[in-house]
Amino acid sequence: MAQVIVRNIDDDIKAGLKRRASQHGWSMEEEVRQILRRAVTEKAQARPRLGSRIAARFAGAGLDEPLPELHGESIVPMDIGA
Repeated sequence: MAQVIVRNIDDDIKAGLKRRASQHGWSMEEEVRQILRRAVTEKAQARPRLGSRIAARFAGAGLDEPLPELHGESIVPMDIGA
């Protein structure tokens, strides 16, 4: 197996890795292996992103037009006649 050395990791990153490793019940080294393994295999699996997953979930709901982007626009709440 190959070895990788990563230098100059911030102390808070190292502490976060230690915390995650402890939560999973394994060593910090194993935590890093798991993170790297997931990072490499997720690309190969090409998981759909959040927007695509939401669109797929509501595909049969009768929406026939694309939704407009609302970046930076104010949102007016819908009147439901309460």
